[in-house]
Amino acid sequence: MRPRDVPNILARTRRLGSSIMSISSPSTADEVVLLDDDGAAIGTAGRIEVHTTNTPLHLAFSFHAVHGERTLMTRRDVAKKTWPGVWSNTACGHPRPGESIEDAVRRRVAEELGAPVGDLRLALPDFRYRAVDASGVVENEICPVFVGTLEGDLDPDRSEIMDHAWIERDLVHQTARRAPFLLSPWSVMQFAALEDA
Repeated sequence: MRPRDVPNILARTRRLGSSIMSISSPSTADEVVLLDDDGAAIGTAGRIEVHTTNTPLHLAFSFHAVHGERTLMTRRDVAKKTWPGVWSNTACGHPRPGESIEDAVRRRVAEELGAPVGDLRLALPDFRYRAVDASGVVENEICPVFVGTLEGDLDPDRSEIMDHAWIERDLVHQTARRAPFLLSPWSVMQFAALEDA
């Protein structure tokens, strides 16, 4: 992906009109949007089936909830296909075909944490990564990173999140730098980028 293409990724995924991004039916409820190397949508695939040892590039998002000087860390359930039991940023997910990324963030955070998103801002629009789990399964995503707040008490979905904790951001950044193996690889990269932003 060339740097000059980065600002266009989100805009392209919003304005594809009658193309695949406007498809919405029960069959697309758990699909992800596939992307070419420049970030243009080129198709869809099932979310579960797309993550293999040769995962194609697809659209995702990450969310970091903040409260004062703390950020909400979550621990992935041990039954997750990739990075089971690993601590990570607040939430991650995939926009469905026809769904804006902002709507996807609000939907998925409410599903996983049982609390709605309040303020929401796009912090890292051009974040992209590829990582390989110890099992060999690959994550390969253009993954805009959002920062925001949560409203109300948390009621996490235990099939997704086995634990959570509000932690001082400075401590999280130090952990990401000094012991990155304790965290998901995408969160390590995101914390470094957010620290520099």
